[in-house]
Amino acid sequence: MIRLDGHTRIPDPLRGGVIALGNFDGFHAGHQAVVGRAVRHARDEARPAIVATFDPHPVRFFKPDVPPFRLTTLDQRQELFAAAGADAMLVLPFDAALAATTAEDFITGLLLDRYGAAGVVTGADFMFGKGRGGDVVTLADHARRLGFFTEMVAPVEDDAVISSSRIREALQAGDCKTAARLLTRPFTVRGRVEHGDKNGRLLGFPTANIDMGNYLRPKYGIYAVTGKLPDGRILKGAANLGIRPSFVPPKELLEPHFFDFAGDLYGQEIDVAFHAFIRPEAKYDSMDALMAQIAADCDAAKALLAGV
Repeated sequence: MIRLDGHTRIPDPLRGGVIALGNFDGFHAGHQAVVGRAVRHARDEARPAIVATFDPHPVRFFKPDVPPFRLTTLDQRQELFAAAGADAMLVLPFDAALAATTAEDFITGLLLDRYGAAGVVTGADFMFGKGRGGDVVTLADHARRLGFFTEMVAPVEDDAVISSSRIREALQAGDCKTAARLLTRPFTVRGRVEHGDKNGRLLGFPTANIDMGNYLRPKYGIYAVTGKLPDGRILKGAANLGIRPSFVPPKELLEPHFFDFAGDLYGQEIDVAFHAFIRPEAKYDSMDALMAQIAADCDAAKALLAGV
């Protein structure tokens, strides 16, 4: 899939496309409905299907000190958009210039002139332009006058509207099942395995240490997880997410231990998918007690992952 820079004019072969426009962090069931509709329009009219996403997220621009909240990286979104049938991902860098762009200039200067959109598909609550001055009504009004088409996709609901905020709340409560249902897949952290203190190896449970970066922090504790290696292998395991209270100094890490695996993962980028919360973090008075608890956690994770 092609990745396009929102600062530059879209190349001619991709002009005249249908653009799905939104943040799409998480790419949950609601986002998938928006992109799916754009892809169908594009296929029906033999046009390119383009998914536009903002990076950094607008919230990060306006509130730089807000705690990490991302559900996906750009690379993950690109793979998800490709799997949904899109031809290209358009990354709109959310900077001071974009924040100062009026809704009208966003439509005429960016969507139509720079990106050559023939159609734009958004969710019902999408807002854009300086001071959030534009919405789906603004888009529809300009579409009638300027000759492009636009469609608003109604919210997807189960017991409530599916949203990124609901997913974040579920993960912060340790509710992996609800998060996976809303996302249509388990919440997955992608990161490079780094060298750690080797405590897990000394305890007989070696771990792959991963920095959480800009990802949302789910509830600290022990999880049943699966890992996907660069070669495509899927491993089952148990992971600690938190500050490791039994060790000094405290250090936040995601530490998956994969069952029946003895390979070297240092420096490799892997995916860790959260399937179930087992228990909160706890501090143990002795290494023997800690080792016994880790063994019990692994047994619990194996049982939870039996059908995965």
